[in-house]
Amino acid sequence: MGVRDLLYSVYERRLSWKLARTPAEMMPRHVALMLDGNRRWARDAGFVDVNDGHRVGAAKIAHLLAWCEEAGVEVVTLWLLSTDNLLRPSAELEPLLKIITDVVDELSGPAARWRLRLVGALEMLPRPMADRLTAAAARTVDRPGLELNIAVGYGGRQEIADAVRKLLLQHAETGTTIEELAEVLDVDHIAAHLYTSGQPDPDLVIRTSGEQRLSGFLMWQSAHSEFWFCEAYWPAFRRIDFLRALRDYAARHRRFGS
Repeated sequence: MGVRDLLYSVYERRLSWKLARTPAEMMPRHVALMLDGNRRWARDAGFVDVNDGHRVGAAKIAHLLAWCEEAGVEVVTLWLLSTDNLLRPSAELEPLLKIITDVVDELSGPAARWRLRLVGALEMLPRPMADRLTAAAARTVDRPGLELNIAVGYGGRQEIADAVRKLLLQHAETGTTIEELAEVLDVDHIAAHLYTSGQPDPDLVIRTSGEQRLSGFLMWQSAHSEFWFCEAYWPAFRRIDFLRALRDYAARHRRFGS
């Protein structure tokens, strides 16, 4: 181990020790992550096939979930595929869809302990992929571990549109008129029809790769979230980076709208 690695190891242990003594109410219950920079990492690392970046990134997810469990996180949301990604050329999209489907299968395997929930417009995905993802989530419904939201075919505007559509259809079935609905409609009615209904909103949103924007990720739910942007590409994201995000979160004074 080189001097630099030794120093990082000591620093990581110090951060871990400090966070273990941080009051639970100062730690996030729900962490959402935008796993960005896979292709750029692959190019910088000299890979001929940039999809190797997605493969390395996919393999890191289980490590991330272990870190979250150690920190007492209850809900994790991972954005793996946006609705915009579905517009990519098939030569680029098809390998990505296979990598995502394979990793979700692995995360739902018999050795895994997480409860998977699909977050996105599955009808926009190829049917075989949607069926495999649905089957993977169904295998985990009785597991006791943290709840893992897999955001695939996800777009923030699409989610809100879907929530409003579901709300209107529900009330139409009961005979409620538009005028009657308008009288009682509030934010809670819409929130109850979001993909993440019944879950706490994300306390902390992390984006890797140095980009400092949400790109529509959890637009509704992140109204009061804290954000942490990391320069590292997702395949290079380390436990020490995650611990830094938790440390910074614990040090912030959350104002919730002010």
